[in-house]
Amino acid sequence: MAMFGGFGFFVVIIVVIYALSSIKILAEYERGVIFRLGRLLARAKGPGVILVFAPVDRMVRISLRQEALEVPPQDIITRDNVTLKVNAVIFLRVIDPNRAVVEVSNYLYQTSQFAQTTLRSVLGEVELDELLSHREKINLRLQSILDQHTDPWGVKVNNVEVKQVDMPESMLRAMAKQAEAEREKRSKIIHAEGEFSAAQRLVDAAHLLSTEPASIQLRYLQTLTEIGVEKNTTIVFPLPIDLMENLSKLMEKSMGSAKP
Repeated sequence: MAMFGGFGFFVVIIVVIYALSSIKILAEYERGVIFRLGRLLARAKGPGVILVFAPVDRMVRISLRQEALEVPPQDIITRDNVTLKVNAVIFLRVIDPNRAVVEVSNYLYQTSQFAQTTLRSVLGEVELDELLSHREKINLRLQSILDQHTDPWGVKVNNVEVKQVDMPESMLRAMAKQAEAEREKRSKIIHAEGEFSAAQRLVDAAHLLSTEPASIQLRYLQTLTEIGVEKNTTIVFPLPIDLMENLSKLMEKSMGSAKP
């Protein structure tokens, strides 16, 4: 009886240890994908306390938090034959734990490989100027393509960002020269527009002064006043404009009478 009692106590201890080892605690962001005798259960378990009865059950933990996956730098040849090194960052999260375990062996590795090939193919179809100025449009296109690939795995690609574009030194120097030429072009256009506006204003002023002869006399006197304000040695002899007009008329008449 003593030996039977000791064996029973030993069995109870084993059962207690097995029951304790079957208790699993999953965090709020975790789900447990359960395989019972090799078959997948319909729903993932968690969060909280769950029971996993080994070796009948086997659990795979899956995180539902968003993850950042960096794509290694890729050698890209754009449509205008410019060689670049481009890397990107992918932000993704698991929305269906069962498919993320069953449909793919390693969804992070698979997504990284798809991202590398997609990055090369998409950027190879655009020109350098489009890559630099319309990056948001390219990011949306990359996200759409990757999301279509990862959707059967229960993985959602939330965002894709082209992180860095490395260009050769010769291309950087050429772009600097182009930017300098563009700035010089704009400065010349602005200067020419200013000259045109000034000439147009002078023409308008001349038309306005020609309508009232007295305004020319007033402008003449104002100019003399501005010259007199300055402390200089300039001596100004005012000459009436009417006198100059009369002299010019007399000269025209004398020249007309002198002609046969």
